[in-house]
Amino acid sequence: MTTLNVAPDTDDTLAGRVKWAIVDCWSIVWQELVHLIRQPSTFAWQLGFPIVMVLMFVYVFGSAMDVSGQGAGAGYMEFAMPGLFTMTMAFGFMNTAFAVTMIKEKGFIDRFRSMPMASSAVVTGRGVADIIHAAVDLAILVGIALVLGWRSGGSLAATFGAFLLLLLLRLALIFVGIFLGLIVQNTEAAGNLFAVAFPFGMVSSVFAPPDLMPGWLGAVAAWNPVSSTAGAIRDIFESPAVASGFWIEEHALAAAIVWPMVITAIFLPLAVRRFKRLSR
Repeated sequence: MTTLNVAPDTDDTLAGRVKWAIVDCWSIVWQELVHLIRQPSTFAWQLGFPIVMVLMFVYVFGSAMDVSGQGAGAGYMEFAMPGLFTMTMAFGFMNTAFAVTMIKEKGFIDRFRSMPMASSAVVTGRGVADIIHAAVDLAILVGIALVLGWRSGGSLAATFGAFLLLLLLRLALIFVGIFLGLIVQNTEAAGNLFAVAFPFGMVSSVFAPPDLMPGWLGAVAAWNPVSSTAGAIRDIFESPAVASGFWIEEHALAAAIVWPMVITAIFLPLAVRRFKRLSR
């Protein structure tokens, strides 16, 4: 593990504490990025899942889906790709939880807690490192979508804004992953979090509109934060969409901003508090 050796600051002013919180955060970010560079196989494995999902749903199941009213398969790639972008960002919290559990299990977090560093640095540093990782994941996935023939119907600025909405969702869920990683006992338990992530990502409008689902399941899917982001970026990309009777889907853009803010407001302080309460 690579860390930056920085002498503790004696400045106890607010500006001094903020300065060293940022420096400590960057130390964690740098350590995570070095680890990623030295073990690229982990990155390749995490990216493989969404690629398989693209091939499976767009080319296998997509031929039977009618989301545009023009017949089975028509316009499904344009409908599904925004959902796949969103699902990749949503499922990332499971990777975060596993990574946090692993460094906790190996004693790295105990080492961090013994150092004179900001208590928020491990949480915020992990968040910044993971959002960089997520941006790379998203760029590669978009590149694959372009090769397959997907195109955004929105302007360049609007398309860039849609990608920011995706990263906003990912950032919020990073703190969920950090919190879960700090409360589970070991990496085996962290691996079982897939049972939580799978329905969270799949019971949504990622692959099928909620109006095509049974009433109660459609309501759950419509109010899923993943659906809000997927719906918002579909509007921005001008992708085919089925008219929805759910209020939140008619206000997808606002929901795609509010949901991540709510999730962050809940889980960021929970993650920091949990880190402080870890036994030495």
